[in-house]
Amino acid sequence: MTHSVLFHVQHLLGIGHLRRAGAIARGLVAAGLDVTIASGGAPVSGMDLAGRVVQLPAAESADRDFSAILDGDGRPIDDSWRQRRRDLLLDTFRALEPDVLLIELFPFGRRAFRFELLPLLELAARRRPRPAVLCSVRDILVAKNEAKRTAETLETLRRYFDAVLVHGDPRLVPLTASFAAADAIADIRYTGYVVETGPAATDTNDGAGEVVVSAGGGSVGLPLLETALAARPLSTAKARRWRLLTGPNLPEGDRGRLAAAAPAGVSVERFRPDFRDILSRAALSVSQAGYNTVMDVLATGVPAVLVPFAAGQEIEQTLRARILAGRGRVELVEAVELSPESLAAAIDRALAQARPGALAVDLDGVAATVAIVAEFAAKSANEGPSRP
Repeated sequence: MTHSVLFHVQHLLGIGHLRRAGAIARGLVAAGLDVTIASGGAPVSGMDLAGRVVQLPAAESADRDFSAILDGDGRPIDDSWRQRRRDLLLDTFRALEPDVLLIELFPFGRRAFRFELLPLLELAARRRPRPAVLCSVRDILVAKNEAKRTAETLETLRRYFDAVLVHGDPRLVPLTASFAAADAIADIRYTGYVVETGPAATDTNDGAGEVVVSAGGGSVGLPLLETALAARPLSTAKARRWRLLTGPNLPEGDRGRLAAAAPAGVSVERFRPDFRDILSRAALSVSQAGYNTVMDVLATGVPAVLVPFAAGQEIEQTLRARILAGRGRVELVEAVELSPESLAAAIDRALAQARPGALAVDLDGVAATVAIVAEFAAKSANEGPSRP
């Protein structure tokens, strides 16, 4: 019997949430599960999500401070748009009758999408047999230190969810580091970190000895890329080849200006599906501290400089980067201290040190997630999971 999974994922600014969901979905499909992803963000060209994809009306953040949610045409979302999205999502659930409903981030985040997620959870709770309902979260949450918000989150988990899957390793960072009430959650399963596997570069020397500067999805990475260009002549690595990867979400005009400003020995590219393979041969990685990029750094063992994104209330990347810097694994440049001089100095420090050793951290998150989801799917299909 083939068990089915409906996986709701919403990306608003970068593409990290979608990349992690894609890696998990590929693992689930490879294990023989029938997977449908309900994707609420803008489609990303070239991303392999596996299974089927139901594209919900796309939503994106108006800015890096998440001041408003916009539709695919750049207009503020309205009630008519919400109803269309909600109806499509609920119809998808009814048609699939999944054994597992996997929801990324909610109720810890994505509160702006309660209009569709709460009705979805109610629909799942009424169905017999009831599907298992699992929450999928990264290692570090954006903390909201409000007692009312925390109480609402815990009540939603208690009422609707069977378990929370934390894609991290408590030896590096426990969930309590960013959600103080984590001990009140009935069932937390640490999966280890989700590390993507990508294709090998066609040129086996591609990336060898380079300084690779990457901006993740690219939507907020322009200052780092521009600073890296200015830092190059100040660094002892100025004679090396540098590769700037802008990410698919950087506007074409910004990418063009970077390319025009790049001197000899510096290439500017939009996206490399073989990024991890290139990184494995690089002399140094310079990047923000998003989940997926940091996992690529840890998996490849490349020396690294991290410049965490820290606009608005974002603390996730800063916390992750500080923890890794405290373990001696990376050089850290805080966002408020970023300048050509500070970045060049961090690059020189990273290159002057011995290649960092591997951290004692679990990077087998895909396999563990697949095993947990399969366990709940089988139980749901056979008898319906009991409420914890």
